[in-house]
Amino acid sequence: MSAETTYSTFITEDAIDRLIKEDVPYLDLTTWALGIGSAPGRIEFFTREKTVLCGTEEAGRIFARLGLTTTFRLPSGSVVDPGQLLLAAEGPADALHIAWKVSLNILEYTSGIATRTRKLVDLARQANPRTVIVTTRKGFPGTKELSIKAVLVGGALPHRLGLSETILVFEQHRAFLGAVADFPAHIQRLKTKACEKKVLVEVDSLEQAIALASAGVDGVQFDKTTPDETKRYVSALRAINPHLVIISAGGVNESNVAAYAASGVDAIATSAVYFGKPADFRVTIAPRQ
Repeated sequence: MSAETTYSTFITEDAIDRLIKEDVPYLDLTTWALGIGSAPGRIEFFTREKTVLCGTEEAGRIFARLGLTTTFRLPSGSVVDPGQLLLAAEGPADALHIAWKVSLNILEYTSGIATRTRKLVDLARQANPRTVIVTTRKGFPGTKELSIKAVLVGGALPHRLGLSETILVFEQHRAFLGAVADFPAHIQRLKTKACEKKVLVEVDSLEQAIALASAGVDGVQFDKTTPDETKRYVSALRAINPHLVIISAGGVNESNVAAYAASGVDAIATSAVYFGKPADFRVTIAPRQ
């Protein structure tokens, strides 16, 4: 069994083709006009900064789709230092130039997400090894497969992959159900209709959380409470139900994630990993003798 960890999300061959087609709808006009398309060459990718690498498997699939031969590839999850070679392939110049930017974009954007994710995970674990980082559904539309892979590579998990997966009741749902005080009566109905699912509710206050915990909800999610408030809330709720899942969400970033983890929450939901600069890589393409 290979020691390489597999961070697989289901990316079809059609999706790979779409990524290529988006950048090359008909042909690489420059390479064709220069008449260099059949010349043998080599492409190499290097990092300019310390990075948690992601996306080399997808880049390798792009190479294969274009008839290139991958000659070197570090796996996703590798921590690479500045100047380190991470990926290389050989083949005709026209295919090398088609593969260049589409592969680079995948590598830089996913590695940026993976690197930011790993930073949050490490900071949280130092403060509380039990707290996990989970990521929200606020990724840029159309990028979910690659973004989820990058989150996994960084050591986190997706909070919710979609609305079909979990039951998480927001204020916007409760607005259709009458008075807030009446909501605990709906919990048993949810548990009966979706008996294999946990029921979680986003709450606005400790009072709401206590009422729901007493009524049998499986978990609560606090939005934009401070770390000090959260710590106090966790202590009160654990006294009622030590098995209650408690999540912090909203405004979490590198500057405060350790404080939220130290509050004792089970999970921290964040969108911060999706927003930031891509990783910085360097690419060379040269003739091969």
